[in-house]
Amino acid sequence: YQNANNSVRVNDEFMRAVEDGTEFGLRARETGEVIETVDARELFTKISEAAWACADPGLQYDDTINDWHTNPETGRITASNPCSEYMSLDNSSCNLASLNLLKFLKDDDTFDAPLFAKAVDLIITAMDISICFADFPTEPIGKTTRDYRQLGIGYANLGALLMAMGLGYDSDAGRAMAGTITSLMTGQSYKRSAELAGVVGPYAGYARNADAHKRVMRKHQAANDVVRTYSVSDSQVHKLATKAWADVLKLGEKNGFRNAQASVLAPTGTIGFMMDCDTTGIEPDFSLVKFKKLVGGGSMQIVNQTIPRALRKLGYQEESVEAIVEFIAENGHVIDAPGLKTEHYEIFDTAMGARALKPMGHVRMMAACQPFLSGAISKTVNLPESATVEEIEDIYLQSWKLGLKATAVYRDNCKVGQPLSGGKGENKGTDSNASSEAPEAAEPQVIEKIVYAPTRKRLPKSRVSRTTSFTVGGAEGYMTSGAHDDGELGEVFLKLGKQGSTLAGVMDAFSIAVSIGLQYGVPLETYVSKFTNLRFEPAGLTDDPDVRMSQSIMDYIFRRLALDYLTFEDRSMLGIYSAEERQRHLETGSY
Repeated sequence: YQNANNSVRVNDEFMRAVEDGTEFGLRARETGEVIETVDARELFTKISEAAWACADPGLQYDDTINDWHTNPETGRITASNPCSEYMSLDNSSCNLASLNLLKFLKDDDTFDAPLFAKAVDLIITAMDISICFADFPTEPIGKTTRDYRQLGIGYANLGALLMAMGLGYDSDAGRAMAGTITSLMTGQSYKRSAELAGVVGPYAGYARNADAHKRVMRKHQAANDVVRTYSVSDSQVHKLATKAWADVLKLGEKNGFRNAQASVLAPTGTIGFMMDCDTTGIEPDFSLVKFKKLVGGGSMQIVNQTIPRALRKLGYQEESVEAIVEFIAENGHVIDAPGLKTEHYEIFDTAMGARALKPMGHVRMMAACQPFLSGAISKTVNLPESATVEEIEDIYLQSWKLGLKATAVYRDNCKVGQPLSGGKGENKGTDSNASSEAPEAAEPQVIEKIVYAPTRKRLPKSRVSRTTSFTVGGAEGYMTSGAHDDGELGEVFLKLGKQGSTLAGVMDAFSIAVSIGLQYGVPLETYVSKFTNLRFEPAGLTDDPDVRMSQSIMDYIFRRLALDYLTFEDRSMLGIYSAEERQRHLETGSY
Protein backbone atom coordinates (compact mmCIF):
# COMPACT_ATOMS: atom_id res chain seq x y z
CA TYR A 1 0.00 0.00 0.00
CA GLN A 2 3.01 2.33 0.35
CA ASN A 3 2.93 3.88 -3.14
CA ALA A 4 -0.51 2.94 -4.45
CA ASN A 5 -3.44 5.19 -5.33
CA ASN A 6 -6.61 3.13 -4.86
CA SER A 7 -10.19 4.37 -5.07
CA VAL A 8 -13.66 2.93 -4.49
CA ARG A 9 -16.48 4.09 -6.77
CA VAL A 10 -19.79 4.64 -4.92
CA ASN A 11 -23.17 5.82 -6.19
CA ASP A 12 -25.91 7.94 -4.62
CA GLU A 13 -27.92 4.85 -3.71
CA PHE A 14 -25.06 3.57 -1.57
CA MET A 15 -24.44 6.94 0.10
CA ARG A 16 -28.14 7.32 0.94
CA ALA A 17 -28.10 3.81 2.41
CA VAL A 18 -25.13 4.87 4.57
CA GLU A 19 -27.10 7.89 5.80
CA ASP A 20 -30.23 5.84 6.46
CA GLY A 21 -28.43 2.84 7.96
CA THR A 22 -30.02 0.44 5.47
CA GLU A 23 -28.73 -2.43 3.35
CA PHE A 24 -27.19 -2.08 -0.10
CA GLY A 25 -27.45 -4.63 -2.90
CA LEU A 26 -24.31 -5.94 -4.59
CA ARG A 27 -25.08 -6.61 -8.25
CA ALA A 28 -23.77 -9.06 -10.82
CA ARG A 29 -21.53 -7.33 -13.35
CA GLU A 30 -23.24 -8.69 -16.45
CA THR A 31 -26.91 -9.13 -15.52
CA GLY A 32 -27.29 -6.39 -12.93
CA GLU A 33 -29.26 -8.61 -10.56
CA VAL A 34 -28.72 -8.27 -6.81
CA ILE A 35 -26.74 -11.31 -5.64
CA GLU A 36 -25.92 -10.21 -2.09
CA THR A 37 -26.92 -7.47 0.34
CA VAL A 38 -24.60 -5.83 2.85
CA ASP A 39 -24.97 -3.30 5.63
CA ALA A 40 -24.03 -0.07 3.83
CA ARG A 41 -22.86 1.73 6.96
CA GLU A 42 -20.70 -1.21 8.00
CA LEU A 43 -19.04 -1.35 4.57
CA PHE A 44 -18.57 2.44 4.62
CA THR A 45 -16.84 2.15 8.00
CA LYS A 46 -14.51 -0.54 6.64
CA ILE A 47 -13.55 1.77 3.78
CA SER A 48 -12.86 4.58 6.24
CA GLU A 49 -10.86 2.31 8.55
CA ALA A 50 -8.64 1.33 5.63
CA ALA A 51 -8.15 5.00 4.72
CA TRP A 52 -7.32 5.75 8.36
CA ALA A 53 -4.71 3.00 8.37
CA CYS A 54 -2.94 3.69 5.05
CA ALA A 55 -4.63 6.63 3.21
CA ASP A 56 -6.34 4.29 0.74
CA PRO A 57 -8.90 4.01 -0.68
CA GLY A 58 -10.23 7.37 -1.72
CA LEU A 59 -13.85 7.68 -2.84
CA GLN A 60 -15.26 8.54 -6.27
CA TYR A 61 -18.91 9.57 -6.51
CA ASP A 62 -20.27 7.86 -9.60
CA ASP A 63 -23.60 9.66 -10.09
CA THR A 64 -22.01 13.10 -9.67
CA ILE A 65 -19.27 12.18 -12.13
CA ASN A 66 -21.71 11.05 -14.80
CA ASP A 67 -24.12 13.94 -14.21
CA TRP A 68 -21.36 16.26 -15.51
CA HIS A 69 -20.42 13.91 -18.39
CA THR A 70 -20.42 15.59 -21.82
CA ASN A 71 -20.46 12.32 -23.80
CA PRO A 72 -23.01 9.95 -22.23
CA GLU A 73 -24.26 8.75 -25.63
CA THR A 74 -20.81 7.29 -26.27
CA GLY A 75 -20.50 5.59 -22.90
CA ARG A 76 -20.45 6.04 -19.12
CA ILE A 77 -17.43 7.23 -17.17
CA THR A 78 -16.38 4.09 -15.32
CA ALA A 79 -12.92 4.95 -14.02
CA SER A 80 -10.19 7.57 -13.75
CA ASN A 81 -6.43 7.92 -13.74
CA PRO A 82 -4.78 6.99 -10.40
CA CYS A 83 -4.83 10.59 -9.12
CA SER A 84 -8.57 10.84 -9.92
CA GLU A 85 -8.57 14.16 -11.79
CA TYR A 86 -9.10 12.78 -15.32
CA MET A 87 -12.51 11.18 -15.70
CA SER A 88 -13.73 10.42 -19.18
CA LEU A 89 -14.44 7.63 -21.64
CA ASP A 90 -12.72 4.25 -21.48
CA ASN A 91 -9.58 4.00 -23.62
CA SER A 92 -8.98 7.73 -23.74
CA SER A 93 -6.24 10.07 -22.56
CA CYS A 94 -5.99 13.68 -21.52
CA ASN A 95 -3.37 16.26 -22.43
CA LEU A 96 -2.46 18.22 -19.26
CA ALA A 97 -1.09 21.73 -18.80
CA SER A 98 -1.04 24.09 -15.82
CA LEU A 99 -0.57 27.82 -15.27
CA ASN A 100 1.27 29.45 -12.36
CA LEU A 101 -1.43 31.69 -10.85
CA LEU A 102 1.01 33.87 -8.94
CA LYS A 103 2.39 35.16 -12.25
CA PHE A 104 -0.97 36.88 -12.87
CA LEU A 105 -0.95 38.86 -9.61
CA LYS A 106 -0.34 42.51 -10.45
CA ASP A 107 1.72 45.00 -8.44
CA ASP A 108 -1.47 46.35 -6.89
CA ASP A 109 -2.25 42.81 -5.63
CA THR A 110 -5.24 42.31 -7.93
CA PHE A 111 -5.57 39.35 -10.27
CA ASP A 112 -4.98 40.15 -13.95
CA ALA A 113 -8.05 38.40 -15.36
CA PRO A 114 -7.68 39.63 -18.98
CA LEU A 115 -4.07 38.43 -19.14
CA PHE A 116 -5.08 35.10 -17.61
CA ALA A 117 -7.83 34.69 -20.23
CA LYS A 118 -5.32 35.35 -23.03
CA ALA A 119 -2.95 32.77 -21.58
CA VAL A 120 -5.79 30.23 -21.46
CA ASP A 121 -6.59 30.91 -25.13
CA LEU A 122 -2.98 30.30 -26.09
CA ILE A 123 -2.55 27.14 -24.02
CA ILE A 124 -5.84 25.58 -25.18
CA THR A 125 -4.92 26.20 -28.82
CA ALA A 126 -1.49 24.65 -28.36
CA MET A 127 -2.89 21.67 -26.45
CA ASP A 128 -5.45 20.94 -29.16
CA ILE A 129 -2.81 21.11 -31.88
CA SER A 130 -0.55 18.74 -29.96
CA ILE A 131 -3.19 15.98 -30.09
CA CYS A 132 -2.68 15.77 -33.86
CA PHE A 133 1.02 14.98 -33.44
CA ALA A 134 0.93 12.89 -30.27
CA ASP A 135 1.75 9.21 -29.94
CA PHE A 136 -0.46 7.00 -27.78
CA PRO A 137 0.26 3.71 -25.97
CA THR A 138 -2.46 1.72 -27.76
CA GLU A 139 -4.50 2.06 -30.93
CA PRO A 140 -7.89 2.30 -29.11
CA ILE A 141 -6.57 5.07 -26.83
CA GLY A 142 -5.24 6.95 -29.84
CA LYS A 143 -8.54 6.67 -31.72
CA THR A 144 -10.73 7.74 -28.78
CA THR A 145 -8.46 10.66 -27.91
CA ARG A 146 -8.38 11.93 -31.48
CA ASP A 147 -12.16 11.54 -31.76
CA TYR A 148 -12.93 13.39 -28.50
CA ARG A 149 -9.81 15.56 -28.02
CA GLN A 150 -9.99 15.79 -24.22
CA LEU A 151 -7.88 18.56 -22.70
CA GLY A 152 -6.92 19.19 -19.09
CA ILE A 153 -5.84 22.76 -18.48
CA GLY A 154 -5.34 23.58 -14.80
CA TYR A 155 -3.26 25.68 -12.46
CA ALA A 156 -0.74 25.62 -9.63
CA ASN A 157 0.24 28.00 -6.79
CA LEU A 158 -3.32 28.76 -5.67
CA GLY A 159 -2.28 28.58 -2.02
CA ALA A 160 0.54 31.06 -2.59
CA LEU A 161 -1.74 33.38 -4.59
CA LEU A 162 -4.34 33.55 -1.82
CA MET A 163 -1.65 34.16 0.80
CA ALA A 164 -0.11 36.96 -1.29
CA MET A 165 -3.54 38.57 -1.63
CA GLY A 166 -4.07 38.42 2.14
CA LEU A 167 -6.83 35.80 1.89
CA GLY A 168 -7.17 32.75 4.12
CA TYR A 169 -7.33 29.40 2.33
CA ASP A 170 -10.27 28.39 4.53
CA SER A 171 -12.22 31.64 4.16
CA ASP A 172 -15.25 32.69 2.13
CA ALA A 173 -13.17 35.31 0.31
CA GLY A 174 -10.43 32.78 -0.46
CA ARG A 175 -12.93 30.29 -1.83
CA ALA A 176 -14.63 32.99 -3.90
CA MET A 177 -11.34 33.97 -5.51
CA ALA A 178 -10.44 30.34 -6.24
CA GLY A 179 -13.91 29.58 -7.62
CA THR A 180 -14.05 32.61 -9.93
CA ILE A 181 -10.55 31.92 -11.30
CA THR A 182 -11.51 28.30 -11.99
CA SER A 183 -14.76 29.41 -13.62
CA LEU A 184 -12.91 31.88 -15.85
CA MET A 185 -10.33 29.26 -16.79
CA THR A 186 -12.88 26.65 -17.87
CA GLY A 187 -15.28 29.16 -19.43
CA GLN A 188 -12.50 30.71 -21.50
CA SER A 189 -11.28 27.23 -22.45
CA TYR A 190 -14.67 26.16 -23.79
CA LYS A 191 -15.07 29.51 -25.52
CA ARG A 192 -11.76 28.92 -27.29
CA SER A 193 -12.83 25.36 -28.06
CA ALA A 194 -16.02 26.64 -29.72
CA GLU A 195 -13.99 29.18 -31.70
CA LEU A 196 -11.66 26.42 -32.89
CA ALA A 197 -14.67 24.31 -33.85
CA GLY A 198 -15.83 27.17 -36.05
CA VAL A 199 -12.55 26.99 -37.96
CA VAL A 200 -11.57 23.30 -38.03
CA GLY A 201 -14.80 21.61 -36.92
CA PRO A 202 -16.05 20.03 -33.67
CA TYR A 203 -14.67 16.80 -32.26
CA ALA A 204 -15.81 13.67 -34.09
CA GLY A 205 -18.08 12.47 -31.29
CA TYR A 206 -19.82 15.82 -30.81
CA ALA A 207 -22.85 15.26 -33.07
CA ARG A 208 -24.21 12.31 -31.10
CA ASN A 209 -23.49 14.08 -27.77
CA ALA A 210 -24.42 17.67 -28.68
CA ASP A 211 -27.43 17.94 -26.36
CA ALA A 212 -25.57 16.46 -23.40
CA HIS A 213 -22.52 18.64 -23.99
CA LYS A 214 -24.60 21.82 -24.11
CA ARG A 215 -26.52 20.71 -21.00
CA VAL A 216 -23.25 20.49 -19.05
CA MET A 217 -22.23 23.93 -20.33
CA ARG A 218 -25.48 25.33 -18.93
CA LYS A 219 -24.74 23.64 -15.58
CA HIS A 220 -21.35 25.36 -15.48
CA GLN A 221 -22.96 28.70 -16.31
CA ALA A 222 -25.64 28.25 -13.64
CA ALA A 223 -22.97 27.51 -11.03
CA ASN A 224 -21.09 30.64 -12.07
CA ASP A 225 -24.21 32.78 -11.75
CA VAL A 226 -24.63 32.02 -8.03
CA VAL A 227 -21.04 32.73 -6.99
CA ARG A 228 -20.82 35.42 -4.32
CA THR A 229 -17.88 37.81 -4.59
CA TYR A 230 -16.15 39.65 -1.75
CA SER A 231 -13.71 42.14 -3.31
CA VAL A 232 -12.99 44.26 -6.36
CA SER A 233 -10.48 41.68 -7.55
CA ASP A 234 -12.75 38.62 -7.49
CA SER A 235 -15.63 40.73 -8.86
CA GLN A 236 -13.53 41.58 -11.92
CA VAL A 237 -12.63 37.93 -12.44
CA HIS A 238 -16.27 36.89 -12.03
CA LYS A 239 -17.44 39.53 -14.49
CA LEU A 240 -15.08 38.19 -17.16
CA ALA A 241 -16.06 34.60 -16.34
CA THR A 242 -19.76 35.46 -16.71
CA LYS A 243 -19.10 36.94 -20.15
CA ALA A 244 -17.05 33.89 -21.13
CA TRP A 245 -19.86 31.48 -20.22
CA ALA A 246 -22.39 33.55 -22.18
CA ASP A 247 -20.07 33.34 -25.19
CA VAL A 248 -19.66 29.59 -24.64
CA LEU A 249 -23.39 28.96 -25.01
CA LYS A 250 -23.71 31.30 -27.98
CA LEU A 251 -20.69 30.00 -29.91
CA GLY A 252 -21.34 26.39 -28.89
CA GLU A 253 -24.84 26.53 -30.31
CA LYS A 254 -23.41 27.81 -33.59
CA ASN A 255 -20.14 25.87 -33.95
CA GLY A 256 -20.20 23.03 -31.47
CA PHE A 257 -17.00 22.35 -29.52
CA ARG A 258 -13.57 21.18 -30.56
CA ASN A 259 -12.93 19.35 -27.28
CA ALA A 260 -15.07 17.01 -25.17
CA GLN A 261 -13.34 18.18 -21.98
CA ALA A 262 -11.33 21.28 -21.16
CA SER A 263 -10.07 21.36 -17.57
CA VAL A 264 -8.92 19.34 -14.57
CA LEU A 265 -6.86 20.18 -11.49
CA ALA A 266 -3.81 17.92 -11.48
CA PRO A 267 -1.34 17.60 -8.59
CA THR A 268 1.49 19.41 -10.52
CA GLY A 269 4.00 17.81 -8.15
CA THR A 270 6.81 17.90 -10.72
CA ILE A 271 6.00 20.84 -12.99
CA GLY A 272 5.10 22.94 -9.95
CA PHE A 273 8.76 22.86 -8.94
CA MET A 274 9.84 23.65 -12.49
CA MET A 275 7.56 26.72 -12.40
CA ASP A 276 9.08 27.75 -9.04
CA CYS A 277 5.74 27.44 -7.26
CA ASP A 278 5.45 27.65 -3.47
CA THR A 279 2.34 25.46 -3.58
CA THR A 280 1.18 22.76 -6.00
CA GLY A 281 -2.17 22.45 -7.76
CA ILE A 282 -5.09 23.55 -5.59
CA GLU A 283 -3.19 22.72 -2.39
CA PRO A 284 -2.42 25.16 0.42
CA ASP A 285 1.18 25.47 1.52
CA PHE A 286 2.29 22.32 3.33
CA SER A 287 4.59 24.21 5.69
CA LEU A 288 5.78 27.81 6.04
CA VAL A 289 9.40 26.66 6.34
CA LYS A 290 11.08 24.20 3.98
CA PHE A 291 14.57 22.82 3.51
CA LYS A 292 16.26 22.88 0.11
CA LYS A 293 19.16 20.54 -0.68
CA LEU A 294 22.16 22.29 -2.21
CA VAL A 295 24.13 20.95 -5.17
CA GLY A 296 27.42 21.07 -3.27
CA GLY A 297 26.00 19.30 -0.24
CA GLY A 298 24.16 20.51 2.84
CA SER A 299 20.80 22.25 2.90
CA MET A 300 19.33 25.71 3.12
CA GLN A 301 16.27 26.74 5.11
CA ILE A 302 13.73 28.71 3.09
CA VAL A 303 10.74 30.60 4.42
CA ASN A 304 7.77 30.66 2.02
CA GLN A 305 8.67 33.44 -0.40
CA THR A 306 5.08 34.69 -0.47
CA ILE A 307 5.00 35.64 3.22
CA PRO A 308 6.76 39.05 2.94
CA ARG A 309 4.45 40.10 0.11
CA ALA A 310 1.39 39.01 2.08
CA LEU A 311 2.53 40.96 5.14
CA ARG A 312 3.07 44.12 3.09
CA LYS A 313 -0.38 43.65 1.53
CA LEU A 314 -1.81 43.53 5.07
CA GLY A 315 -0.18 46.87 5.88
CA TYR A 316 2.85 45.84 7.94
CA GLN A 317 5.93 48.07 7.82
CA GLU A 318 9.26 46.70 6.61
CA GLU A 319 10.71 46.37 10.13
CA SER A 320 7.70 44.32 11.22
CA VAL A 321 7.88 42.20 8.08
CA GLU A 322 11.52 41.33 8.78
CA ALA A 323 10.80 40.51 12.42
CA ILE A 324 7.83 38.28 11.57
CA VAL A 325 9.73 36.44 8.82
CA GLU A 326 12.65 35.88 11.21
CA PHE A 327 10.25 34.49 13.82
CA ILE A 328 8.68 32.12 11.27
CA ALA A 329 12.13 30.94 10.16
CA GLU A 330 13.01 30.04 13.75
CA ASN A 331 9.67 28.57 14.83
CA GLY A 332 7.95 27.32 11.67
CA HIS A 333 4.62 29.02 12.50
CA VAL A 334 3.09 32.46 13.11
CA ILE A 335 1.68 31.99 16.61
CA ASP A 336 2.96 34.82 18.85
CA ALA A 337 5.01 36.33 16.01
CA PRO A 338 6.02 39.88 17.08
CA GLY A 339 3.52 42.46 15.86
CA LEU A 340 1.35 40.03 13.88
CA LYS A 341 -2.35 40.51 14.57
CA THR A 342 -4.21 37.37 15.58
CA GLU A 343 -6.92 38.04 12.98
CA HIS A 344 -4.23 37.57 10.33
CA TYR A 345 -3.13 34.14 11.56
CA GLU A 346 -5.58 32.30 9.28
CA ILE A 347 -3.91 33.73 6.17
CA PHE A 348 -0.80 31.73 7.03
CA ASP A 349 -2.53 28.44 7.90
CA THR A 350 -0.92 25.41 6.27
CA ALA A 351 -1.78 21.78 5.58
CA MET A 352 0.22 20.55 8.58
CA GLY A 353 1.82 22.18 11.61
CA ALA A 354 0.90 24.33 14.59
CA ARG A 355 -1.75 26.23 12.57
CA ALA A 356 -3.08 23.34 10.51
CA LEU A 357 -6.15 23.86 8.34
CA LYS A 358 -9.21 21.94 9.46
CA PRO A 359 -9.87 18.96 7.19
CA MET A 360 -13.21 20.42 6.07
CA GLY A 361 -11.32 23.54 4.98
CA HIS A 362 -9.73 21.41 2.26
CA VAL A 363 -13.10 19.93 1.29
CA ARG A 364 -14.83 23.33 1.12
CA MET A 365 -12.10 24.69 -1.17
CA MET A 366 -12.57 21.73 -3.51
CA ALA A 367 -16.34 22.28 -3.45
CA ALA A 368 -15.84 25.93 -4.45
CA CYS A 369 -13.92 24.90 -7.58
CA GLN A 370 -15.48 21.58 -8.62
CA PRO A 371 -18.56 23.02 -10.44
CA PHE A 372 -16.22 24.81 -12.84
CA LEU A 373 -14.11 21.84 -13.92
CA SER A 374 -14.67 19.34 -16.72
CA GLY A 375 -12.90 16.66 -14.74
CA ALA A 376 -12.13 16.42 -11.05
CA ILE A 377 -9.51 17.53 -8.53
CA SER A 378 -6.42 15.66 -7.45
CA LYS A 379 -5.98 16.80 -3.87
CA THR A 380 -5.22 15.45 -0.43
CA VAL A 381 -7.38 16.22 2.58
CA ASN A 382 -4.70 16.32 5.27
CA LEU A 383 -5.52 15.11 8.78
CA PRO A 384 -3.41 15.05 11.95
CA GLU A 385 -2.14 11.73 13.26
CA SER A 386 -4.75 11.86 16.03
CA ALA A 387 -7.70 11.94 13.59
CA THR A 388 -10.36 9.26 14.01
CA VAL A 389 -12.15 6.90 11.66
CA GLU A 390 -15.36 8.85 12.34
CA GLU A 391 -13.73 12.05 11.06
CA ILE A 392 -12.77 10.32 7.83
CA GLU A 393 -16.33 9.02 7.46
CA ASP A 394 -17.63 12.57 7.88
CA ILE A 395 -15.20 13.90 5.26
CA TYR A 396 -16.31 11.29 2.74
CA LEU A 397 -19.98 11.99 3.49
CA GLN A 398 -19.67 15.78 3.33
CA SER A 399 -17.65 15.56 0.11
CA TRP A 400 -20.54 13.70 -1.51
CA LYS A 401 -23.09 16.21 -0.23
CA LEU A 402 -21.01 19.17 -1.47
CA GLY A 403 -20.90 17.77 -5.00
CA LEU A 404 -17.28 16.62 -5.26
CA LYS A 405 -16.44 13.96 -7.81
CA ALA A 406 -13.66 12.39 -5.74
CA THR A 407 -11.98 12.71 -2.35
CA ALA A 408 -8.76 11.34 -0.88
CA VAL A 409 -7.50 11.65 2.69
CA TYR A 410 -4.07 11.40 4.29
CA ARG A 411 -3.61 10.99 8.03
CA ASP A 412 -0.16 12.09 9.08
CA ASN A 413 2.32 9.23 9.59
CA CYS A 414 -0.12 6.55 8.41
CA LYS A 415 2.46 5.15 5.98
CA VAL A 416 5.93 3.76 6.61
CA GLY A 417 7.37 6.66 4.66
CA GLN A 418 5.74 9.87 3.46
CA PRO A 419 6.89 12.44 0.90
CA LEU A 420 6.46 15.49 3.13
CA SER A 421 6.58 16.02 6.86
CA GLY A 422 6.58 18.99 9.18
CA GLY A 423 9.26 19.94 11.66
CA LYS A 424 9.82 18.40 15.07
CA GLY A 425 6.55 18.20 16.96
CA GLU A 426 4.67 20.28 14.41
CA ASN A 427 1.87 17.84 13.81
CA LYS A 428 0.67 17.94 17.39
CA GLY A 429 -0.79 21.34 16.63
CA THR A 430 -3.94 23.24 17.28
CA ASP A 431 -6.19 21.71 14.64
CA SER A 432 -9.60 21.93 16.22
CA ASN A 433 -10.76 18.72 14.56
CA ALA A 434 -7.96 16.70 16.14
CA SER A 435 -8.90 14.25 18.84
CA SER A 436 -6.73 12.56 21.42
CA GLU A 437 -8.90 9.48 21.40
CA ALA A 438 -7.67 6.46 19.51
CA PRO A 439 -9.91 5.38 16.62
CA GLU A 440 -12.18 2.45 17.11
CA ALA A 441 -10.61 0.61 14.20
CA ALA A 442 -8.98 -2.57 15.46
CA GLU A 443 -5.20 -2.40 15.38
CA PRO A 444 -3.46 -5.52 14.07
CA GLN A 445 -1.52 -7.22 16.88
CA VAL A 446 2.14 -7.94 16.16
CA ILE A 447 2.73 -11.55 17.15
CA GLU A 448 6.18 -11.97 15.64
CA LYS A 449 8.63 -9.43 14.30
CA ILE A 450 10.24 -10.55 11.06
CA VAL A 451 13.56 -8.90 10.25
CA TYR A 452 14.65 -8.93 6.62
CA ALA A 453 18.41 -9.33 6.24
CA PRO A 454 19.67 -8.92 2.67
CA THR A 455 22.04 -11.61 1.42
CA ARG A 456 25.09 -10.83 -0.65
CA LYS A 457 25.44 -12.89 -3.82
CA ARG A 458 29.16 -12.92 -4.51
CA LEU A 459 30.60 -13.65 -7.93
CA PRO A 460 32.52 -16.87 -8.58
CA LYS A 461 36.32 -16.68 -8.42
CA SER A 462 36.48 -17.13 -12.16
CA ARG A 463 33.83 -15.18 -14.09
CA VAL A 464 33.12 -13.82 -17.53
CA SER A 465 33.86 -10.10 -17.88
CA ARG A 466 33.65 -7.49 -20.59
CA THR A 467 36.00 -4.51 -20.98
CA THR A 468 34.82 -1.46 -22.92
CA SER A 469 36.97 1.50 -23.86
CA PHE A 470 35.07 4.72 -24.40
CA THR A 471 35.41 8.41 -25.11
CA VAL A 472 32.91 11.00 -23.89
CA GLY A 473 33.44 14.61 -24.92
CA GLY A 474 37.15 13.91 -25.45
CA ALA A 475 37.64 12.21 -22.07
CA GLU A 476 38.86 8.60 -22.30
CA GLY A 477 38.06 5.77 -19.93
CA TYR A 478 37.70 2.02 -19.47
CA MET A 479 34.89 -0.03 -17.96
CA THR A 480 35.13 -3.67 -16.95
CA SER A 481 31.91 -5.45 -16.03
CA GLY A 482 31.73 -8.93 -14.52
CA ALA A 483 28.73 -11.27 -14.56
CA HIS A 484 27.41 -14.24 -12.61
CA ASP A 485 27.14 -17.63 -14.30
CA ASP A 486 23.54 -16.79 -15.29
CA GLY A 487 24.72 -13.65 -17.11
CA GLU A 488 23.41 -11.21 -14.49
CA LEU A 489 25.68 -8.22 -13.88
CA GLY A 490 27.52 -8.43 -10.55
CA GLU A 491 30.38 -5.91 -10.59
CA VAL A 492 31.68 -2.84 -12.40
CA PHE A 493 35.20 -1.36 -12.47
CA LEU A 494 35.81 2.09 -13.92
CA LYS A 495 39.14 3.68 -14.83
CA LEU A 496 39.29 7.38 -15.57
CA GLY A 497 42.18 9.75 -15.03
CA LYS A 498 45.65 8.95 -13.80
CA GLN A 499 46.30 6.46 -11.02
CA GLY A 500 46.25 8.26 -7.68
CA SER A 501 44.26 11.25 -8.94
CA THR A 502 41.12 12.46 -7.18
CA LEU A 503 38.95 11.47 -10.15
CA ALA A 504 40.40 7.96 -10.22
CA GLY A 505 39.81 7.56 -6.49
CA VAL A 506 36.22 8.77 -6.72
CA MET A 507 35.49 6.40 -9.60
CA ASP A 508 37.04 3.47 -7.69
CA ALA A 509 34.81 4.22 -4.70
CA PHE A 510 31.76 4.60 -6.96
CA SER A 511 32.53 1.26 -8.65
CA ILE A 512 32.75 -0.51 -5.30
CA ALA A 513 29.45 1.01 -4.13
CA VAL A 514 27.61 -0.01 -7.31
CA SER A 515 29.13 -3.51 -7.29
CA ILE A 516 28.16 -4.16 -3.68
CA GLY A 517 24.65 -2.87 -4.39
CA LEU A 518 24.30 -5.22 -7.36
CA GLN A 519 25.46 -8.16 -5.26
CA TYR A 520 22.94 -7.32 -2.54
CA GLY A 521 20.09 -7.34 -5.05
CA VAL A 522 19.69 -3.74 -6.23
CA PRO A 523 18.32 -4.16 -9.79
CA LEU A 524 20.45 -2.83 -12.61
CA GLU A 525 17.29 -1.12 -13.93
CA THR A 526 17.22 1.01 -10.78
CA TYR A 527 20.78 2.19 -11.31
CA VAL A 528 20.08 2.87 -14.98
CA SER A 529 16.95 4.93 -14.26
CA LYS A 530 18.81 6.97 -11.62
CA PHE A 531 22.08 7.66 -13.44
CA THR A 532 21.04 8.08 -17.08
CA ASN A 533 20.36 11.66 -18.15
CA LEU A 534 22.64 13.08 -15.43
CA ARG A 535 24.08 16.21 -17.00
CA PHE A 536 27.65 17.42 -16.29
CA GLU A 537 30.99 17.75 -18.05
CA PRO A 538 32.60 16.00 -19.80
CA ALA A 539 29.65 15.48 -22.12
CA GLY A 540 28.97 15.31 -25.84
CA LEU A 541 29.95 12.95 -28.65
CA THR A 542 31.14 9.43 -27.87
CA ASP A 543 32.95 6.81 -29.96
CA ASP A 544 30.18 4.26 -29.33
CA PRO A 545 27.78 3.80 -32.29
CA ASP A 546 24.99 2.69 -29.93
CA VAL A 547 25.29 5.79 -27.71
CA ARG A 548 26.29 8.62 -30.02
CA MET A 549 25.63 11.47 -27.58
CA SER A 550 26.01 11.43 -23.82
CA GLN A 551 25.13 14.04 -21.23
CA SER A 552 27.88 12.86 -18.85
CA ILE A 553 30.20 9.93 -18.22
CA MET A 554 27.61 8.45 -15.82
CA ASP A 555 24.95 8.77 -18.50
CA TYR A 556 27.15 6.85 -20.95
CA ILE A 557 28.23 4.14 -18.50
CA PHE A 558 24.73 3.13 -17.48
CA ARG A 559 23.35 3.31 -21.02
CA ARG A 560 26.15 0.95 -22.09
CA LEU A 561 25.46 -1.39 -19.17
CA ALA A 562 21.74 -1.38 -20.02
CA LEU A 563 22.50 -2.34 -23.62
CA ASP A 564 24.89 -5.10 -22.50
CA TYR A 565 22.89 -6.67 -19.66
CA LEU A 566 19.20 -5.72 -19.75
CA THR A 567 16.53 -7.39 -21.87
CA PHE A 568 14.96 -5.48 -24.73
CA GLU A 569 11.71 -5.15 -22.78
CA ASP A 570 13.46 -3.63 -19.77
CA ARG A 571 15.53 -1.29 -21.95
CA SER A 572 12.55 -0.13 -23.96
CA MET A 573 10.77 0.88 -20.75
CA LEU A 574 13.75 3.15 -20.08
CA GLY A 575 13.91 4.44 -23.67
CA ILE A 576 17.32 2.86 -24.41
CA TYR A 577 17.84 1.28 -27.85
CA SER A 578 20.83 0.12 -29.88
CA ALA A 579 21.78 1.76 -33.17
CA GLU A 580 20.39 -1.24 -35.06
CA GLU A 581 17.07 -1.02 -33.21
CA ARG A 582 16.74 2.70 -33.86
CA GLN A 583 17.45 2.19 -37.56
CA ARG A 584 14.83 -0.57 -37.72
CA HIS A 585 12.30 1.79 -36.14
CA LEU A 586 13.00 4.44 -38.77
CA GLU A 587 12.52 1.94 -41.58
CA THR A 588 9.60 -0.12 -40.27
CA GLY A 589 8.06 1.93 -37.45
CA SER A 590 8.84 -0.87 -35.00
CA TYR A 591 11.87 -1.57 -32.83
